[in-house]
Amino acid sequence: MSNKKHHERTRAQESSNAIERMYITMRHLFIRGFYKPMGVSGEMLRNSLLLLRPEIYGSIGDEKAELEGLLYVIDRLPEGIEECTYINLTSDEGYADSHFKPIIPEKRRRNCYRIDSEQMNIEITRGRSEIYDILTHLTFLFIESHKISNRVLINDEGLTTRDWVKLEKAVLSKKKLTSEEREVAITHVAYILGRTFNEIKEVYSEFSTAKQPERLLHIVYWLGKLAIEEQVNDNKRTITFSPVLRERIGHHIHGEIWANNIKDILFKNNLIERPIHIISANMHSVMNTIFAHSILKTSESKVDIFKTYESLSKKENIVLRNKVNATALRNGMTYIKDVSGANIDVQIFDTSKIDTSKVDIKVNVDLLKEKKPVILVMDYAFGEQAYETIDELLKPYKKKKENILLNAESISIMGKAGILEGGKGDIMIPSAHIFEGTADNYPFENELKKADLEGQGIDVYEGAMITVLGTSLQNKDILKFFYNSTWQVIGLEMEGAHYQKAIQAASKVRGSISSDVKVRYAYYASDNPLETGATLASGGLGTTGVKPTYLITRTILEQILN
Repeated sequence: MSNKKHHERTRAQESSNAIERMYITMRHLFIRGFYKPMGVSGEMLRNSLLLLRPEIYGSIGDEKAELEGLLYVIDRLPEGIEECTYINLTSDEGYADSHFKPIIPEKRRRNCYRIDSEQMNIEITRGRSEIYDILTHLTFLFIESHKISNRVLINDEGLTTRDWVKLEKAVLSKKKLTSEEREVAITHVAYILGRTFNEIKEVYSEFSTAKQPERLLHIVYWLGKLAIEEQVNDNKRTITFSPVLRERIGHHIHGEIWANNIKDILFKNNLIERPIHIISANMHSVMNTIFAHSILKTSESKVDIFKTYESLSKKENIVLRNKVNATALRNGMTYIKDVSGANIDVQIFDTSKIDTSKVDIKVNVDLLKEKKPVILVMDYAFGEQAYETIDELLKPYKKKKENILLNAESISIMGKAGILEGGKGDIMIPSAHIFEGTADNYPFENELKKADLEGQGIDVYEGAMITVLGTSLQNKDILKFFYNSTWQVIGLEMEGAHYQKAIQAASKVRGSISSDVKVRYAYYASDNPLETGATLASGGLGTTGVKPTYLITRTILEQILN
């Protein structure tokens, strides 16, 4: 065996050990109830993350600061987190009915509350995956903050460099910066972060918000300030887990309320005994596929329908979107806004009320008349939450003294995933889900086939996929191992194995749904973590994601409606 081959394997093994250590450590700290990320208790997490050097966090192991990774993390944490010494992870404990205003991060649906100048509470209602996600991001943030303090501290007494003094002045001054003053501040920040003036200038506007145009300066200053406090005054940042959260986690509390509410609505609308097709997707593609065509003028409907979907996905086209929504609500769609804390909205489509002459996909009209299927679309779950939601949803509906079994005919899962061969916007059709860090694997018969989606100008790959414990933990060595090993993995995502575990439990173990329930899985690539510059931290898909999303949606719906 060549030495290089041996080295690659050990690096991949080291990395998977590091991931395993991180998980065990996070669970341990959670049970313990609190820890100090930059103290002895957080050391294992820091070291594991530095050993891993996940692709998403770029240059975390270098002296220079990581900018794209910082933006990725900041978008997923509540605004103002960089100013807080105390971060408290809580369950849903009633803050919604208080004077505290919820802060919802840009890229993650979760409620956070700023309790006072030093404390941020983050509400966890989506299970353990959410805790792992937050702790990993915070560990990254705190490692970066110490890079800042190491560059600006001159001695143990807290004396700092001139660049730091100037940055502090710019951040604390109440007046708006002129473009000259901003460039001066960027010069100081560039030195503090070990980056070029140009690199800072390029990302500057991506950090800016309407409320905080100088947000990057603000973040760098506060991260550095708290890290200096830790080093000089031993005033360490602390993460705590509330007793209620520790007691509730893993008990499906939110999933159960969520599922019961949906089944109540199905029952009230006399839909519970009809054939049900569950789709886990976003809240627009199924609705648009069924109804967008009907609102188009005759001249427009001859245009490529994907162009219509593209314009519907643009932020500014709110009028058009509202029009589709209104049409859907008039023609058999029921929208269920989530109130359980699961953060998963639902749409129910009664297909007997859809005017099939206005739908531009193949539909078997006789089948619809005879069976009157119901399509239930649920928003994406997050990691382990996928098990909780589907597990609860597929349980029988208890009414008075009888149990009504759901007539679930099919379960379709579509979503975004990282791809290991191919690039952004390509489609993956899994034949099995392998659960990272365990020996669990879930092979299944996928009703979607490569041939169903080919020939539309998008590359389609078929093969096993890995369900990872967290997207922000993968590095090239692990991914190359997955890709080159006998597993021949084509991509990675966070929910597949969890969904499959719940479906198999309901259909093959509990017998609460038919054992020949049809399953469909398809993903489109949001990134290629093996390509530098194509990771999730390099930004979203823009309109690249529109065609694969709708291609998958249309294929799933055609199978259901025929």
